[in-house]
Formats: sequence, C-alpha cells, structure tokens
Amino acid sequence: MRPTPVWYKIVMFGLMLLGLIWVIVFYISGQLALPIPPIGNWNILIGFGLMMVGFLMTIGWR
Repeated sequence: MRPTPVWYKIVMFGLMLLGLIWVIVFYISGQLALPIPPIGNWNILIGFGLMMVGFLMTIGWR
C-alpha cells in the first residue's frame, strides 16, 4: 500500500482545526452568534460537522 498523500493530511487536520475554531468563535461572540449570525445555534452543528468529517477522514490515513 502507498502512504497517504500530503494533501489528504492537510485537509483532514484543516477540517478538524476549522471546526474547532468555528465553535470557539461562536461561544466567544455570545449574543452576536458569529460566524454566521442569521442561523444562530446551528453554528455549533456546522463546527462539529466539520470536525466530524476531519475525524472520519482518519479512517483512510495510512
């Protein structure tokens, strides 16, 4: 088997980090509900979704 390409690792860790930053920004912003104000608490789902995709990518990491 060939090792995992470098881009795969970058995307995997990038998604996990982006999701974490998304959730942190949402909690720090308080009533502003940033990064996307109109969707409110759905920002948490987006952040955890990004992290979950990154974690699921670890299945294919060799």
